[in-house]
Amino acid sequence: MNLQDFYTGNAFDAYQYFGAHPNGDGTHFRVFAPNAMQVFVIGEFSDWERVPMYRGSEFGVFSAFVQGAKSGQMYKYIIAERGGKEREHCDPYGFAMEKRPAFASIITPLQEYTFGDEAWMQKRDKNYNQPLNIYELHLASWKNEQAASEPAAGQEMHFPSYEEIAEKLIPYLKENHFNYIECMPLSEHPADCSWGYQNTGFFAPTSRYGKPEGLKRMIDLCHQNDIGVILDFVPIHFAVDGYGLARFDGTPLYEFPSSDVGYSEWGTCNFNHSRGEVASFLQSSANYWLAEFHFDGLRMDAISRAIYWMGDPNRGVNDTSVKFIKRMNQGLHSLHPSAMLIAEDSTDYLKVTAPVEYDGLGFDYKWDMGFMNDTLEYFKIPPFARPQHYYKLIFSMKYFYNELYMMAFSHDEVVHGKATIVQKMWGQYEDKFPQARALYAYFFTHPGKKLNFMGNEIGQLREWDEKRQLDWNMLQYPMHDSFHAYYRRLCEIYTTYPALYDGEYNRDCFRWLEENAADFSTYVYERRASGQSVIVMLNFSDQYWSDFTFGYDRACSLRELINSDWLCFSGHTQQGDMKVRMTKDETQILPYRIQTDIAPFSARIFLVTFSEEK
Repeated sequence: MNLQDFYTGNAFDAYQYFGAHPNGDGTHFRVFAPNAMQVFVIGEFSDWERVPMYRGSEFGVFSAFVQGAKSGQMYKYIIAERGGKEREHCDPYGFAMEKRPAFASIITPLQEYTFGDEAWMQKRDKNYNQPLNIYELHLASWKNEQAASEPAAGQEMHFPSYEEIAEKLIPYLKENHFNYIECMPLSEHPADCSWGYQNTGFFAPTSRYGKPEGLKRMIDLCHQNDIGVILDFVPIHFAVDGYGLARFDGTPLYEFPSSDVGYSEWGTCNFNHSRGEVASFLQSSANYWLAEFHFDGLRMDAISRAIYWMGDPNRGVNDTSVKFIKRMNQGLHSLHPSAMLIAEDSTDYLKVTAPVEYDGLGFDYKWDMGFMNDTLEYFKIPPFARPQHYYKLIFSMKYFYNELYMMAFSHDEVVHGKATIVQKMWGQYEDKFPQARALYAYFFTHPGKKLNFMGNEIGQLREWDEKRQLDWNMLQYPMHDSFHAYYRRLCEIYTTYPALYDGEYNRDCFRWLEENAADFSTYVYERRASGQSVIVMLNFSDQYWSDFTFGYDRACSLRELINSDWLCFSGHTQQGDMKVRMTKDETQILPYRIQTDIAPFSARIFLVTFSEEK
């Protein structure tokens, strides 16, 4: 590492210099603490007795070579502050930590695992013209039979190992046609209830699930099964715990010194991105996960808080944080051209997904929070009122081409009293499932890459709880089992038919065929790409429409790929019962008139075959 790059915020490899690095018969320790009076390293190698670290010619760097310190041993730093106080800290650049609530770092060589995913790494790309169907999950509460119910008071939750998770997860993903997973933050964190968003170890995979090589093995196995892995990365804030980054050398080293902007709405410390050493720390952390663990992308949390001071547009743009995001993304693209950088951003700030050289932030995708909010709010509305809100669902395509959007129904939508996706649907139990089936047809056929949180696919009714596994027992009930089968078929259609994923950021690949049927609460649109066309009909009313008619410009025939009202999905329609008829009316702009029936709260998806192709 070039130290000048570190100080000026241009380093992406700081972890190769700082931290604990075994070398021969000992280990090099280096830590950045410019305002400390003295720093000591303690650990198993010294029976936890102090070993002095020395300040060299490099500004703020304390270092020591400790003979006998070896891989697997625990250690901490003692920081002697200028005011006389001493505090024990984990290593900011530590590559492993002991399980919370303990916080010692663990000496861990960078190269302890040999990947077998060369074929995947050579062929992976950003998936702009490929299907991207992401399964977001929290590792401990996905399938964990020992956490079928909330643990008793004082009882520790069981955490399966990375390897155990991979053994169950990979077949499930393949069966359900997910080709990527997004793991909620796996950096070490003290509180289970923070879900990993309040970190203390930005280079340490959480020990809840095992050692770093276990995580590497999980990712490697996913890659060998053609499944990509994205990590949720938190570059905006960090945990306040005294052994972590907060006032690391007795002063606000990583955080803002001002209380006005020093703390986030979550009670965490906000990173001071204007400081070069902090920028290098975060950039190096992002690079570390991509380079050392072969993650295929980073979903970056709370980017609105980097764009605007405290996330509030009224307080103005945070120019130094924006500059940091641009520099980090540009550097990561250079180092990892095929990795994806995804922004969770709820603002209307321009050019989030434009390249940095065109004055963009440099992300590859941005979550479409507007689509999520508008769509889920619409489905809470009683059917009789939906005509007045008809154009709420048209709006997403008005702005869709402004950015490279990803459609996301994430963990945030199924917690904190918001209800699960199915529970959000208007009406009673028997009304919710047909609406949810129609909703997901809309979701999977709307332009934009896809992300869904675990449990959405089985019609989970209980809000997500990080202390319990999903309610897999619900699959014994026909409504849930058939919903899962329906969802699985939608995933298969989405990942199989290029019209639904190829060229979706090209305006020519989408068109409305019916966007003015407010009285019917019904929409029709076409997706087309790679010489293929798919037509989607959506009836969000509680009425059966006979001979619903929409226009088309060519003679064609329609083959139904799926109908959310089929009996096999707990609907009411026998497969093949709804006939499609075509007539011609030269007085219309679209002269071919297609007529067919559509059931209440239902969706129909058709593959188009043109007459000359028969």
